[in-house]
Amino acid sequence: MKLKLIVASLLAAASLGASAADQLVILDDNPLANNFFQSVKSPVDDVLSGGSDVITFGGLAPGLYEIVVTISGQNLTFDGTLSNLNGTTGSVFSDGKLRFFGVEHSGAAPFVLSLFGTGAAGAKYSGEVSVTAVPEPATYGMLIGGLGILAFLARRKQDSDA
Repeated sequence: MKLKLIVASLLAAASLGASAADQLVILDDNPLANNFFQSVKSPVDDVLSGGSDVITFGGLAPGLYEIVVTISGQNLTFDGTLSNLNGTTGSVFSDGKLRFFGVEHSGAAPFVLSLFGTGAAGAKYSGEVSVTAVPEPATYGMLIGGLGILAFLARRKQDSDA
């Protein structure tokens, strides 16, 4: 028990030295999961300081995913031409809102959200990521095959009862 406490204390102390606004967010492809992130402000690095923040998302198993990212902010303006999610630009709305819709991800490597813009005093943002697994074409083939087998067995049972 003491070992766990010591390791946790060391990790907490090590994290105090890191003062970058860049983040790593581990995602869960469970539809009920809370895939939420928010701006990180440190004493040295402010929100969108230098014009950009980088958020890396990871934790997805290999596979094809449809990603939707919605971001809302206060006291800031996003640059829609430079802000991107793995190279795909998003849609900028008024009042500090940015949305990336329909971005596909192979899940082989983490994907990176690069936010560009300008932030005023008290600037902050938060966002939510929706991750949906995209079924492979073979999945539909197996579904149709299984339904065909069920239909065959039902027909066979009906013929044997007659």
